[in-house]
Amino acid sequence: MSGHSKWSTIKHKKAAADAKRGKVFTRYIREITVAARLGGGDADANPRLRAAVNAARAVNMPKDNIERAIARGAGGDDGAALEEIRYEGYGQAGVAILVDCMTDNRNRTVSDVRSAFTKGGGNLGESGCVSWMFHQKGLFVFDRTKAGEETLMEIGMEAGAEDIVDKPDEGAIEVTCAPTDFVALQEAFEQEGLSPEVGEISWIPENTIHIEGEEAEKVLRLIERLEDLDDVQNVYANFDISEEAMQRLSA
Repeated sequence: MSGHSKWSTIKHKKAAADAKRGKVFTRYIREITVAARLGGGDADANPRLRAAVNAARAVNMPKDNIERAIARGAGGDDGAALEEIRYEGYGQAGVAILVDCMTDNRNRTVSDVRSAFTKGGGNLGESGCVSWMFHQKGLFVFDRTKAGEETLMEIGMEAGAEDIVDKPDEGAIEVTCAPTDFVALQEAFEQEGLSPEVGEISWIPENTIHIEGEEAEKVLRLIERLEDLDDVQNVYANFDISEEAMQRLSA
């Protein structure tokens, strides 16, 4: 299985069940605020904001929190000090890793990210060293017991889906689209009462590196170490790992 889809699903489920909701909420509030500042407060006209709001709702963030974050961002004051930075590096077995951050202190953030890579057995690289291996796409992952491939294909192809892949070993069906078609595709699924396990604009690798055993464990621990940093919003990687290994290591 590919890290970009299954790992995203596991992260979303963990976030929804996370008792430390304060930290989870802080990340979504940052994303909502910056998305509203950059693209306006209308979620229907701002795909990034729409994705952030839906992700926040998925972890049961109160409506008032969401509305306040949008208002602050659209007002142009709050979030103005936040800077978006992407770091790139490698984990074990040459696994490529992208780390998206929001920070008001670049020096603190790069120090924390470098330390996490080092302690996790990886290496922080220079800008551009691995980003060429990824493409930005809208990503939806459905539980295949709740949504059939034919239904998703019928809806998706009319609303801008680029690819629909059935992954029976993972119990999932993955739908990808251009970022500009994300909102239209999301609305099409919503109108048919279909709720994805994951619905986000993501960085998807062109190719993946298969990892097992100790290497797989180290890569997942490195990613978790990066995700635990306060300034980190998202981590993407190009690993491929068996379903059994993922479930065992993420338990």
